[in-house]
This record gives sequence, structure tokens and C-alpha cells, in this order.
Amino acid sequence: MSNRQAALTVLLMAWAPCTFAQAPIEVSIIEVGKIWDQAPHNAFTDLLRWQDQFYCALREGRGHVSADGRIRVISSQDGDCWQSATLVELNGYDLRDAHLSVTPDRQLMLIGGTAPRKKDNQSAPTGTFASFSHDGTGWTKPKIIVEPGRWLWCVTWYQGKAYGVTYGGRDTPPYIQLLRSTDGVNFRTHVSKLFGKGWPTEVTLRFAGNGTCYALVRRDRHGDEPNSAVLGVSSGDYRQWNWHDLGPEFNSFGGPNFIQLPSGHWIGAGRMHQGGAHTAVTLLDMKNHKMTKLLKLPSGGDTSYPGLLWYNNTLYVSYYSSHEGKTSIYLAKLNVTAKCPRCSSAMKTVPVLVGLPTTEMTAKLKRGKALLAGCVGDPHNPEYACICPSCRKFKTVRMTYWRDLPAEFGIIGLRQERSQK
Repeated sequence: MSNRQAALTVLLMAWAPCTFAQAPIEVSIIEVGKIWDQAPHNAFTDLLRWQDQFYCALREGRGHVSADGRIRVISSQDGDCWQSATLVELNGYDLRDAHLSVTPDRQLMLIGGTAPRKKDNQSAPTGTFASFSHDGTGWTKPKIIVEPGRWLWCVTWYQGKAYGVTYGGRDTPPYIQLLRSTDGVNFRTHVSKLFGKGWPTEVTLRFAGNGTCYALVRRDRHGDEPNSAVLGVSSGDYRQWNWHDLGPEFNSFGGPNFIQLPSGHWIGAGRMHQGGAHTAVTLLDMKNHKMTKLLKLPSGGDTSYPGLLWYNNTLYVSYYSSHEGKTSIYLAKLNVTAKCPRCSSAMKTVPVLVGLPTTEMTAKLKRGKALLAGCVGDPHNPEYACICPSCRKFKTVRMTYWRDLPAEFGIIGLRQERSQK
């Protein structure tokens, strides 16, 4: 590595603090399109990008609750043209609510509910299956990893471990449990009674750059107890939690999901009910433990269960809805603009490239298209930085303070602007 390249790396690794407040955001729809409707009922989505492909998992069946449920995984290179990658079935079980994640050894992991339902609309206990793939098309045989009776609804990987929360049916005590695994198959109880006020059910976990774990929890009606969504917060060994009620606006917040954007903002999504059932995008304020509705997606009737993905300066949201008649899968592309609190100009995000700097990488830096991080980081899981071009400051979600941009960042664009003047 040259002295010049090393200097660029140092600029990215040893920052000088700059006090910036949390920036406000604006969300708008770029486009929404139907991407799958091959079954009579298509629902319950998740979304990620892996090995330069988009993957969306969904359930197919005769209806919302039917004995023939199976999981379809579809893929796309550009997010516009989609094709089937695989179909996962398990004889004797209604497979439900698929979720995708990437394991530490770079496999694609699929989990979903397993309900031994004999006929449509029949109540049945639900467990969880897992299946794995090295290429997105060939998958291991579905294996039940949590027996029917408690449902491990979603899994999130952090520092080599898979974390997830289980809940039981109406004939079991109303509490959720936190599980943990090192291989995604063998789970052990980490917290036996995580939360039990109201009827907590579906839970998504996310980890901040500082290791704080957040839990977004759906609650359903249970007598006179509240059914509003709650936010859990924990750190350290994740055994002690603080819980915060998010308010009646988010009653029965079906299919809760949320992610952190490069700007540091946490964006959520799920089913809301005011004015009729619909899928909504929300903003989570982790400091004040509040959630605010930002946007209603084109949706209605049987709807929700969104997948969330940030890619190429765009927020992708997969979800299902019956507002056009047939219950189908939709993909929304959203523009999210964070404004600089210092100068109010629009900020943008760029990838942080990992590895020994090449000529191509340095050219992207000079064009203002990327930052360089040397060999510190995971090249398979690229990080994004939020940038204010006017103030020439940047920050990633793992950083505590905003820092000065490298002197060479965007230098080609600056020269062109100066020459035009």
C-alpha cells in the first residue's frame, strides 16, 4: 500500500469528532409494482440482497390459512424482473411467514412456520423449519428446528450467533422467549420469559453498531390488556430488557420489521388499521422510544408482512396486499432523504469499500461515489456512509461522531464545477 493510500485509510479509521444532531428525513414513493401472483393467495414476504441478486421469500396457498402452504423464493438481478428460484414444501405441514438471513459462513438461510394443519382454516400449533442454500437455487431439506407449539418467527444474526424470539398459541401462557444458536439449527433458551404483558407474538430483532439490541413486538388482544406494539431495548448479555409501549396507533402491528439506514435513522414497517388495514412505513426514535407513521403504501384488505432492504440509495419494501382483488406480492421503491441539520441540504449515501485500494476504487473516491476503508471490514457485507456534500462530513452507523471527508473525495466533480464557473 502506498503512503497516499495509507493516508486515505487513516482518514477513514481515525476520525475527529463533529457534533451533529439526528437529521430529519423525508420519504416518497418512486414506484410500486406487482412482482408475484402465481398462487391463489400470495403473502408473508421477506427481502434481502445476496451474491448480487435480490431474493424475496413468500408463502403460496389456497388462502390466508390453508393446509397447502408452501414457501416460494423468487430472485431478480435488477429488482424489476423476477423468477422463481425454489419452492420449499414439507409434507403434512402448512409452511408460513418465511424469513431470510445470511449465515456467518455465507449461506442463505430460510426459516418459516410449520403448522400440521389437516384442513383449511383449521387451528394448529406452529413450529419453525430451517433450510439452507449455497447458491439460492439448491436448498437443504426443510428441518424442523422448533417443534409445533412455539413459533420462532424471525432470526437475526449478530457476531456469529443467531437470535430469535418464540411465542405460543392461544392455549399457552402469553409470553415470549429469547433463543440463541451458533449454527441456526440448534437453538437454546437465552431468556425464558422475555416479555408477557398483553399477548406478544411476532418479534423482529435488530442490533445497532454499538451492540444494543432492539426488539419490535406485535401484540394481539388478550382480555382488557393493551395490544399496542412495544419496543424492547437491551445490551451486554441481552438478559435484561427495558420495554416501551409505542401507543394505540400501532395496535396489532402485524408483520413488524425495521432496519437502520446509513443516516442512522431506523425505518419500520407493518400493518396498521386506522382508516382500514394497510401496510405503513414508520420512523422509530430509539432515543425517545417512539414510533411515527411516515407513509401508507398502496395496500388494503389482507396485507402487510414487509421485507426491508437498503440498496443503492433506495429503500426496497416487499409486502403483500389484496387491494387490487387478488392477494399478491408487491415491491415498493422509496426515496429516503435525510437533511443535514447544519446546512439543511440533502445528504446522500455511498458504499464504504473494503480491501487494498485499487485504481478503480480510488477513482470512485475521487468521483464522490465511494469511501475507502482499507482492509478493515467485511467485503461480503458492505457498509454505507451518510454524507453531507456541502459540509463535507460523513458518518456510518457504527461511528459515534461525524467526520471530515477525505480531501480527495469528489475532487473530480469539484474540478468540473470550478471549470464551469
